[in-house]
Amino acid sequence: MGQSLTDGPNNIALFPLILSPLRLNFQPLENDEIIRQLRLATQLLELHDENQFKIRSYQNAVFALEKVNESFSTLSAAQLAAIQGVGKSIAEKIGQLNAEGTFPELENLIAQTPEGVIDILNLKGIGPKKVRTIWKELGIESTDALLQACEEDQIAKLKGFGEKTQENIKQSLLFQQSASGKLHYAEAEMVAALVTKPLAEAGYQVQLTGQMARKVEVIDCIQVAAAAETPLPVHQLLDGVRGLRKDEKKTAPFAWRGSLEGSELLVEVQMVKPTRFVNQAFLFSATAEHLSYVNDSGKSLLQVALTQPQPSEEAIYTEANLPYIIPELREGLFEFDLAQSGKLKDIVEFSDLKGILHNHTTYSDGKNTLTEMAFSCKEMGYQYVGITDHSKSAFYANGLHEERIRKQHAEIDELNKQLAPFRIFKGIESDILNDGLLDYEDDVLATFDFIVASVHANLKMDEAKATQRLIKAIENPYTTILGHPTGRLLLRREGYPINHRKVIDACAANEVVIEINANPWRLDIDWRWLPYALNKGVMISINPDAHAIEGYHDMQYGVHMARKGGLTKDMTFNAFTVEQIAAYFQARKK
Repeated sequence: MGQSLTDGPNNIALFPLILSPLRLNFQPLENDEIIRQLRLATQLLELHDENQFKIRSYQNAVFALEKVNESFSTLSAAQLAAIQGVGKSIAEKIGQLNAEGTFPELENLIAQTPEGVIDILNLKGIGPKKVRTIWKELGIESTDALLQACEEDQIAKLKGFGEKTQENIKQSLLFQQSASGKLHYAEAEMVAALVTKPLAEAGYQVQLTGQMARKVEVIDCIQVAAAAETPLPVHQLLDGVRGLRKDEKKTAPFAWRGSLEGSELLVEVQMVKPTRFVNQAFLFSATAEHLSYVNDSGKSLLQVALTQPQPSEEAIYTEANLPYIIPELREGLFEFDLAQSGKLKDIVEFSDLKGILHNHTTYSDGKNTLTEMAFSCKEMGYQYVGITDHSKSAFYANGLHEERIRKQHAEIDELNKQLAPFRIFKGIESDILNDGLLDYEDDVLATFDFIVASVHANLKMDEAKATQRLIKAIENPYTTILGHPTGRLLLRREGYPINHRKVIDACAANEVVIEINANPWRLDIDWRWLPYALNKGVMISINPDAHAIEGYHDMQYGVHMARKGGLTKDMTFNAFTVEQIAAYFQARKK
């Protein structure tokens, strides 16, 4: 991934701050939550211009704790203090976090800081020192006031800022506004359980509908259908669910509407008669464009679903004389074209995947060792794993210099003897440098089985520069896979603009695979570009970009996006068997 300590998705707690009140019996805290609290303390110390040695101690502790695999709650104070970079003081604070959910120094810092200033600290591209200047010199204590100051050209006049910084802050604010009330799918999936679990436990038939059913990458409304003869008991049940806030004005007799407590994320539960459940749940799941598609006889899916009850969604399509379309594809874009070409039956499934490529270990910024990552992948039933730690230019991610590459390759050779026929492939996530070159000289690049080429630094590019940079890397004969092509972090950072057609065309010309980065914060390449890539003959690799064993589970989100884009099994790179992919790597090296 190669982000700074405050930038990458692997350093973001899965639930944002707004969800923390929903945690029942929150002790002990998850590791990610503890690290988030310590990182906040670090930012606030910098904001208040506290002692640099204290700030550095927090920074060192956060960096060290991100490498720890065990739950902090299972470690004694002495064991925590013994971790290099942590020490007795931070260990005590971790104990306080596990006991009380906070610690005095953090509480004092929060008490000294306006809530809106803490919101400003969360903006991309603006550090605590600049936030302090804005706060103290202009008296700005909210994001709304900051946006107004940008529009009035006040920020550019501050010492050390300028027009470019002001514009970056403005764009971050506008992006943050556009992301308000939204969650990425992985978060929304867990929040949806707040609704579906109590309904199911009460004996109601429930089904996720809308964006959740279609597995859209960013969710702004969690919609659920519940089968009920009478709606009142459902209303009463939902009114008592902790974490949900009812909107009395928008709620109707057969629809409970509200939002997630502490956020603007909308929640809607539609109550339907059990005899109409299949039809109604289907109608709530597909877009209007999908439902209005008309077959040769002039009958639409909408018309069919509004008539007699059907026993299954498949039956609705049969009645409409149309092929069955999986929920992920019901967007009204290109799904019926796929159906006419006969490709729907070949859409990739999770069970088709034979290996996991693009993974990190403790050699760079991963949390698990090479041995742990390999054994875990094998235990999950895969045939191979690709290890792609960061290259040397990614100094912030402990990128590998040549000597450490040789050491890792020797360890891989030994492990391959133990694990055969399971195979570890020697890879690297090579930084695409500013001029489009790959990290390392050719003689070093030649030692790898495959190379994932990705951009991690100098992300402020216009479309021409970004496209040219990617294409030059794609044209490098050592590049095997293009990693997360736009560098986006959903709801946190827009990707740099690229000409997708030119990049995909270059991949086609140079036989370079494009990844769907399955990390739920990335999901990059965007699924909407998959039909174009497939038409050009470009293979797609579903990669988790795993920085820990649990990161392997992100593969499911990559599969969701692959299916939304119509990816077929035969065009899925890591659906190759171990023998096939080994032969591919060998042939490409020659």
